[in-house]
Amino acid sequence: MFVVGVTGGIGCGKSAVTDCFITLGIPVIDADLVAREVVEPGQPALAEIVDQFGEQAQLPDGSLNRAWLRASIFSDPQAKTALEQILHPRIRAEMRRRLDALDTPYAIFSIPLLFETGQDKGVDRVLVVDCPPELQLSRVTRRDQTSEAQTRSIIDAQIDRKSRLARADDIIDNSGSLDDLRIRVEQLHRKYLILAG
Repeated sequence: MFVVGVTGGIGCGKSAVTDCFITLGIPVIDADLVAREVVEPGQPALAEIVDQFGEQAQLPDGSLNRAWLRASIFSDPQAKTALEQILHPRIRAEMRRRLDALDTPYAIFSIPLLFETGQDKGVDRVLVVDCPPELQLSRVTRRDQTSEAQTRSIIDAQIDRKSRLARADDIIDNSGSLDDLRIRVEQLHRKYLILAG
């Protein structure tokens, strides 16, 4: 199966792009959604996180204490690595399992940290969704109700824009209208159908 990895900086509009592919009948396997599912109550990953980080990693209702965990790993590289070692193999295995069950010309892997996690090596083509940094900053602060400083720290934790663009096979500039975006996605869709064939 031909796989296109879609990535881009936070706030650049990856979801808008993948939604366009879905309307064209192309399945999207979203790493963020899979990551949420593998830590649901009763899943082995959640039990392993609680073993590793302690009871405070779990809320009274049995779900993952995301806010506490995010704060715990933000300034502790070792804790971040420990969490990634629990989650990343499971996320990748589940994404592959879903891919193997598909019967379409190609599929999309939506992975925000595609390059940072080395998953660009597991796809046939990389599509980067991009927009100007000032637009990215305003979108994220408005959407997530964060300060400009918080948003900048999130952006700074990702691979830099220049490096991301340099490693792309295809780029969508998502600073225009939704109609512009749909046209560009349709062009790429036709191209991917040919490449997949």
